[in-house]
Formats: sequence, structure tokens, C-alpha cells
Amino acid sequence: MPFPDELASGLRVSAYDPGWPREFGIIAARLGKALGLLARGIDHIGSTSVPDLPAKDCVDVQVRVGELDDAPLVAAFDAIGFRLRPEPWNHTETSDGRSWSKRVFAPPAGERAANVHVRLAGSATARRNLLFRDFLRADARARTAWGQFKQRLARTATDLYDYGQIKQPATEVLMIAAEDWAQRTGWTDPSR
Repeated sequence: MPFPDELASGLRVSAYDPGWPREFGIIAARLGKALGLLARGIDHIGSTSVPDLPAKDCVDVQVRVGELDDAPLVAAFDAIGFRLRPEPWNHTETSDGRSWSKRVFAPPAGERAANVHVRLAGSATARRNLLFRDFLRADARARTAWGQFKQRLARTATDLYDYGQIKQPATEVLMIAAEDWAQRTGWTDPSR
């Protein structure tokens, strides 16, 4: 859920912005400097990482770490003003029938909208987010259908929580196609 300062923008899925990769680069450089050796990798994920895909104007970043030790992570993020999102779904997620710990941070109030997902390096959930990105980058038909679905959904589910709850099962269907694509093409996790 957004922090109160993030609610003003509302829920809107807009056309792809070619500036999103540059904005990711700015965030990634800042995170890399703050996290140092805690970060094993920093990836642009989510819809803003896929050219020509409509998205909410919120850059999704994945930070892969060796362990999810809250004390050093929270301290490093606090030092640059990033806030730990408190909701349970921002601390645990399920992939391949297994629960995985994660943490999600938001930038300081008034800064560029972003979600920084911290996941274990080598985890199924870190892989899944890279596969989502790479599949939609490679498959124009899936990318177009996913973008149209998100735009229609945003017109009817105007609450961010409802939007996410409805989108989640559809994402599972998309990931079945992505896994099939990975098998057919020999895709491998680029973080390995």
C-alpha cells in the first residue's frame, strides 16, 4: 500500500515512457552506493522495464542480496531516506509453492515513485521477476495483451489494493506462458 504522500497520484496506467530506464539507472546508482556489498545485483523489473508496455509510473527495482538481515538493510535504506513498506505482502511472497521472504522499500516523500524489492539472490522469486521482464520484452503479442489488460483493469479497479488483488491471478496465468517460453527458447536466469 502506498504511504500517504504517494496517494495523490492515484492509479493510472499510462503509455510506455522511454525515460523509465534512465530513471531506473539513477535509482540503481544511488542504491548501489548506499548498499555496497550488501547488493549482489540491482535489476530493472516490472512493467517499466519493458519497452512499449503500458505501466503505472512507478519504477520497480529488484535488489538481490545474500541474506535478508533486516538490521543492515534497513540501516542502509534509512541512510538515504528510503522507507520499509510495512504490509505483510511486502515481507513474504509465494513462488513455486514455497514462501520466500522479501522486503519492499519506498523512496523518501516527494521523490520519484518507485518500489525497491529486496530478494534473496538465486531465489525463485528473483528469477521469476527477471523472467517476467524478459518474456514480455521478447513476445510482442503477450506484451500487447498484458498492456491492454492492465489499462482496462485500471479503468475499473481504481483502488491500488483492488487493482493488485485482481492482477495477481492474471499474473500467474502470464507466468505459465513465460515458463513455456523459457523452456522453448532456452532462457536462463541472467543473474546467475
